[in-house]
Amino acid sequence: MKLNKNSKRRKELVAIAAQLFCNQGYESTTVRMLADAMGIKSGSLFHHFNDKQEILYAVIESGMLHAMEITQQRLALAHTPKERLHALARAHLSTLLEDRNAHVVALYEWRSLVETSRDSLVKLRDAYEASWREVINECHEAGLIQGDQSLQRHMALGALNWTVQWYRPEGKLSPDELAKELVAMVLRE
Repeated sequence: MKLNKNSKRRKELVAIAAQLFCNQGYESTTVRMLADAMGIKSGSLFHHFNDKQEILYAVIESGMLHAMEITQQRLALAHTPKERLHALARAHLSTLLEDRNAHVVALYEWRSLVETSRDSLVKLRDAYEASWREVINECHEAGLIQGDQSLQRHMALGALNWTVQWYRPEGKLSPDELAKELVAMVLRE
């Protein structure tokens, strides 16, 4: 059977799976749980996906593609290196805190992917990180940052990714203010 990977229904199912994987974990989520949450029979799930692993791949891929789209939109509006660094941080927080499920699944369930899926998604991750390399390099060239660019990229992304553990929308900082704080720390302002 040929699967329609661009159908509206499949996208809905990916969103439901993202929520379940985020809340339950990939390993603890059964095909029956997925089907029940999706309002379909277990066997019907396989009209949309070949197996549970493909669902995980689809969840992570959709999150990564969405992150790249948001990043490009925000970068297009930023002009100076500092503005571009803020745009990156804000876009990353947007994907983590406002469209949370797929991105949290990518952070915590990456290890559950089979090697071929992981290899394919590494290309997307590398494309996403290229934006960070470019902007951090621009900040270095503008004299805003000194030191090891790779370490700075990893530390910034690590700090942003960890926000899923502690950030609360009702807290004292908005995602935009949080992004500004990260930029100030990276730029040592």
